[in-house]
Amino acid sequence: MSEPAPLPMNNDPQDVVLLDGGTGMELLRRSSDKTPRLWSAQYLLSEPDLVRAVHRDYIHAGARVITINAYSASYTRMEMVGETERVPLMQRRACELALGARDDAGATGAQVKIAGCLPPLNGSYRPDRVRDFETNRAEYERLAALQAPHVDLFLCETLSSADEARAAVSAVAGLGKPVWVAFTLQDEGPALRSGESVDEAVQALSGLGVAAVLVNCCPPEAITLAMPALVAQGLPAGGYANGFTQIPKAFMPGKTRLMLRSREDLDPAAYAEHALGWWRAGARLLGGCCEVGPEHIAHLHQRLTDSGARVVTELA
Repeated sequence: MSEPAPLPMNNDPQDVVLLDGGTGMELLRRSSDKTPRLWSAQYLLSEPDLVRAVHRDYIHAGARVITINAYSASYTRMEMVGETERVPLMQRRACELALGARDDAGATGAQVKIAGCLPPLNGSYRPDRVRDFETNRAEYERLAALQAPHVDLFLCETLSSADEARAAVSAVAGLGKPVWVAFTLQDEGPALRSGESVDEAVQALSGLGVAAVLVNCCPPEAITLAMPALVAQGLPAGGYANGFTQIPKAFMPGKTRLMLRSREDLDPAAYAEHALGWWRAGARLLGGCCEVGPEHIAHLHQRLTDSGARVVTELA
């Protein structure tokens, strides 16, 4: 089976694909349930209308790609709480709610693409917890099969090592949809949390048909340091940062809000200034991660258009 062709590199620096911001943290902020047993996936079951509303707000803020709320709805994550049998239901609902939000947005929604979500399986930010390639690929294949009928592309995100990314990309390479890969960086940047360089990580994906490479869920300053090397890879590049003060080295799965503190210096204006710097450095895909909400995306959209950028659904 032939590999899907990468999206062509856009030569017009004015074109930008704007992604959404963090969904899980936004749900936690809006919900009265501050200790969801199934993490962000809990809201798919208990407050589906809230999930749909968050997606819809990102679309109205200007996002042209929204990612399904399936970050914690993996078999490994649900095994921790004895809920693996509900994974297919949660995956289906995550897709349906994103699609429903796109429908709600009318003509604006017609410009929006839905990204499937292939997250780290055994804990975020922890390359030492990444399991062997075949184990990871097998689970990614199961998740991708549930998402594929409903999504326009796959986003393999917050991956901390090249091997973790290879497993995710290999699992979806034959499905005929664009595949984006987003690596998470060390807080101080610009290397991956595994210690691998951006160049090493992207080169490890050579021949797998990756359509775009990004860095995410790390400080915006780390993304700034990494962006020149990322852009130099020749694929459409991008970034979407988090708003945490730091990621503890001993971060444990499921402890996101308990172990992490929010920065107080990343209001929408400050975040947009970082993201505009990535755009000027050659980034063509911009968005936000944890603690970056619809207000940030709306402000970024405005700053981009004021700066002469054209927000598009895909790069031509």
